Amino acid sequence: MKRLLVLLTVVLAVLGGAGVVALYPRLMPVSGAPDEVARAYLTAWRAGDLGAMRGLVADPPADFAERHRRFDAGLRVASLTVEAKTLTRDGEEAARLAFKGTRQIRDLRPWPFAGTLRLAVHDRRWKVLWGPEVLHPALRDGGSLRLTEIKVPSTELLTRTGEAMPKDHAAEPYLAELGGRLGAPVTGWAIEAERASQARRLVTYQPAAKRKVRTTLSRPVQAAAARALDGVRQAAAIVAVRPGTGEVLAVADRLEPDARGGRRAAFEEATQPGGAFQVVTAAALLSAGLTPQSEVACPRDFTPKGTRRIANPGRTAHGTVSLAKALALSCDTAFARQAVDRLGGGRLAAQAAALGFGRRLGSGVRGTCGTPPGEARRLPYDAIGHGTVRATPLCMALVAAAVRNGTWHPPRLTAARTARALGKVRPKNVPVPRDVLSGLRAMLRAEAAQRRLAKGSAGHTGGTRPGPGGRADAWFIGYRGDVAFAVLVKNGGPPRDSALPIAARFLRAL
Repeated sequence: MKRLLVLLTVVLAVLGGAGVVALYPRLMPVSGAPDEVARAYLTAWRAGDLGAMRGLVADPPADFAERHRRFDAGLRVASLTVEAKTLTRDGEEAARLAFKGTRQIRDLRPWPFAGTLRLAVHDRRWKVLWGPEVLHPALRDGGSLRLTEIKVPSTELLTRTGEAMPKDHAAEPYLAELGGRLGAPVTGWAIEAERASQARRLVTYQPAAKRKVRTTLSRPVQAAAARALDGVRQAAAIVAVRPGTGEVLAVADRLEPDARGGRRAAFEEATQPGGAFQVVTAAALLSAGLTPQSEVACPRDFTPKGTRRIANPGRTAHGTVSLAKALALSCDTAFARQAVDRLGGGRLAAQAAALGFGRRLGSGVRGTCGTPPGEARRLPYDAIGHGTVRATPLCMALVAAAVRNGTWHPPRLTAARTARALGKVRPKNVPVPRDVLSGLRAMLRAEAAQRRLAKGSAGHTGGTRPGPGGRADAWFIGYRGDVAFAVLVKNGGPPRDSALPIAARFLRAL
């Protein structure tokens, strides 16, 4: 044993401390602590001491300092503040520190951001594991940032009560288009993140508005619509209107992944309404003499003379049911058969026109409210929303509003006087026949109660035929109190699994 100790002493004397570290690295203590190193890095960053920062980084890139300079120059960063938050240990030799920071962009507002500083033991010292994402999380995995000059509205649009719009309100394209029509655009700036050719706007800087205009949008209704779409994977939209005036209370449009593209699909892009159009057909049947209690056949399928077969979803048959039950079941065969038997001679088209289909919107809202039923041979398919008939979510919200109020009102996004100045077309209000309303309202209330929606609600679910991807669009239209609305979920599948839960969340939040 003495000989072994003597030999080890000789080896240590020859190798010195560095040799011991090389042979037995884990025998040597780790220098420093992760929180001390992380805070020292942030302190050097605040002071702009790139040399000190580099010294705290494990294997820093050769252009470490140059990257920081290019970043600050490209985004016109005048100053930086960073603040350490919570340190988390990930084992004995790894840790991460959350931090928050604010960059002052020259001549513009401050730009807050948050990030994470990763640390690890390197050569028995705690070091920062630096990557571009430390500068900003958007730079992870090859992302880039740029400061871009943009055109922004010179008019600030507020809610109906004069408040600012809620955050992430999902109505951006609509307000941008309206603001552009109310005043010439001015120069602004935006910081955009780009990855894999996809650009995302992080922050927008625009000068103080020269003019402030109240819209018809309701802050609580708009917030309820936007939050009802949170977490929905499919493209979807909600439009809500005030039944007695046609004022748009909310438009939350996530039908397109990039809201900056200027698309206003919920107002302008009409698609098949599917079973949601059965509300219009039911109105026509009530006008033709049926009642909610009238018995109608709901077979598995129905083949109109000289045309192709119509089948219920899932090829289900329900026998003889009331008209109200047929509506709740979205029984395509019942409504197609009753349309053939009772709604010839343009009666369905006339009812659709009374509920806004084919009418120019005007009043500051562009486009036409859907496509009404067309040729007589398409009648059974139009009656179930699968023929040539087309509708936007706005159009279907106005249908629900007309049922609630008894009169179809053209929509508008601003006060009536402003809307008249914006729109050359001034559509008229259209009353709905009184003999239709009581029965239709009762049917929609009964369906909403069956779906266990919020008390006082009325509405109807409907879907289209599956598209090329194998999934159908899902709809819900309805009203509660002084709010009428429509929900559309593209490729949503069965409405009870997609449009209905969104409608339920929206109604609970009102």
